[in-house]
Amino acid sequence: MATWTWRFEKADGTEVQPAVEPEEFTTQGDAESWLGEFWKELLAGGAEQVRLSEDSTEIYGPMSLRAAEEA
Repeated sequence: MATWTWRFEKADGTEVQPAVEPEEFTTQGDAESWLGEFWKELLAGGAEQVRLSEDSTEIYGPMSLRAAEEA
């Protein structure tokens, strides 16, 4: 079964520890729903962008968390 994971980064791509520890997600939708709930805390904790991976394959990213703040 696939595992979906987020990588949390500063704007320059440096990996950072997330302010909210994510679980392991079994679907892309679950991973995206979780991010939708916690992006404000993640941004406040120093993560400025995220990348989504399925197992070892990057699906998309970097995606700015600031874009959500400005929307």
